[in-house]
Amino acid sequence: MSHVPESHPRYQSLRLRDAIVAGVDAGVTSPHGLIAHGRGEAYDYLLGEQTATWAMTAIDAAAASLLLAQHPVLSVNGNAAALVGEELVALSRTAQAPLEVNIFHTSSDRERRIAQFLCEHGASEVLLPDGTTELPGLDSNRRYVHPAGILDADVIFVPLEDGDRCEALRRLGRQVITVDLNPLSRTARTASITIVDNVARALPLLVARVQQLIDDTNIDRQALVDAYKHEPLLSQAEARIRSGAD
Repeated sequence: MSHVPESHPRYQSLRLRDAIVAGVDAGVTSPHGLIAHGRGEAYDYLLGEQTATWAMTAIDAAAASLLLAQHPVLSVNGNAAALVGEELVALSRTAQAPLEVNIFHTSSDRERRIAQFLCEHGASEVLLPDGTTELPGLDSNRRYVHPAGILDADVIFVPLEDGDRCEALRRLGRQVITVDLNPLSRTARTASITIVDNVARALPLLVARVQQLIDDTNIDRQALVDAYKHEPLLSQAEARIRSGAD
C-alpha cells in the first residue's frame, strides 16, 4: 500500500484488501476468504461505506450484552483475524471474553496460525477446538469447539459468521452477536444482534463503547439492549441498499 496515497478515494478499501491478502500469505486466512471479503466489499459500497445509525444502535446493544453476559466468548476466523486482530484482542481484554478460533475450512495448522497471530497482537490466551468436543446440529468443521469456550458460552460474538453455525447456536438458546454487511443474509436474520457495518469500522467503536459502559456505571445496560429492534434495523439497512441513495 506504500504506492497508494491516503488521499486516494479507495484507500481504506484497498488497505483492507491488502490485509486479507497478507492474511492468506501468512497462512491465517483461507484463499476462500478473498471471495467472502469481495462480496462484503460490494455491500459496503452500497451502504455508503460509513457507520450508520442502525449500526450504532446495534453496537450499543452488543456492548451492553457482552458486559451483561455470564460467559461471553469471541469467535475468530481467518478473515476477522487478518482485518481486526488487534481490535479483537482489545475487545477480549476489555469485555473479559476469551478468544476462540473457529474456522469453516478444516485446517489445524491454520487454527494454530490464527492463535499465534492473535498472541502476536497481544492476546495472552487463545482457545482452540480440541477435535472431539462438538457443537450439536452442525456437520461442518465449525462443529468442533473448545469445551470451556463457545460450547459453554451464553453470548458469542461471531463477526463474519456463516449461517449454519449461527442457526445452531440460536437453537441451543445462545445469544449471538454478529457483524454482517449483508442485512439479507441468513446470519444477519438469525442472530440476536446484527451490526450491519464493515467489521473494520465496527470493532473500534464496539471496544470504545464497552469501555465507556464500564467507566460510566450510570448508563443502563439493559435499556441499551431493549432499545435494539432487530427486524426494523435490518430493514433500514436493506432500504439503504435498495435506494441507491448517495
